[in-house]
Amino acid sequence: MTVEVIREGAITVVRLKRPESRNAVDPRTALALYEAFVAFSRDPDAHVAVLHGEGGNFCAGADLKSVAAGSSGWLHQLHFGQGPDSPPLGPMGPTRLELGKPVIAAVAGAAVAGGMELALWCDYRIMEASAYMGVFCRRWGVPLIDGGTVRLPRLVGLGRANELTLTGRRVDADECLRIGLCEHVVPDGESLTTAMAQAADIARFPQHCLRADRHCLQAQQGQTLADAMKHEYKWNVPVVQTEGVEGAGRFVAGQGRNGAFEAP
Repeated sequence: MTVEVIREGAITVVRLKRPESRNAVDPRTALALYEAFVAFSRDPDAHVAVLHGEGGNFCAGADLKSVAAGSSGWLHQLHFGQGPDSPPLGPMGPTRLELGKPVIAAVAGAAVAGGMELALWCDYRIMEASAYMGVFCRRWGVPLIDGGTVRLPRLVGLGRANELTLTGRRVDADECLRIGLCEHVVPDGESLTTAMAQAADIARFPQHCLRADRHCLQAQQGQTLADAMKHEYKWNVPVVQTEGVEGAGRFVAGQGRNGAFEAP
């Protein structure tokens, strides 16, 4: 088993389990990751996922032993979607999926090359103090084909993305936090527990509203201000009429005083 899936209430933990290769992803592991997140997406009782790696590393990218062996058959299986029953499949597995639910990356050790692309695919990243990212595949002539050239500039800006991609240098956690490659830096050994605590907080909120806001945050990229505002309004009015009205009723009835909140 190279990927382990654990359910803890409404939280799905997806764990890479190839510590002997710093959780590098071969085709079998990529497919297992993909299947894990497709199942998470389709499970109505699963609200938040946490992705992390076993053994002190997040993911060292694609398994270069598989690449060196010329595993071209795997490349021919990849696609950008073949109907609702066949969501898009990326080289690292789930990196072409556009999920309707959040995924948090809990990053220890290396998150480099394709592993960095996996981390960028997540909604946000919690890194341990000694963790690092980097386009290390620059050294071996392996390009970014799991969304790295798309997501990286959207997070850090084009100039910084150019510099990181062209140099392939190591980017330590403190710099990742400073430039927007991660959102939290925690002491070593605490990325998973921090991600789980935040996932528990996220899971207890009204989910239709949470997912609607998340959708609009992602959908606004590439839209004009006017179009994004219109989309936000049209998408979220039905949510106001359902969860919003119900939640306002709970507040009027006495819940939520002085900032307190209890899940319905």
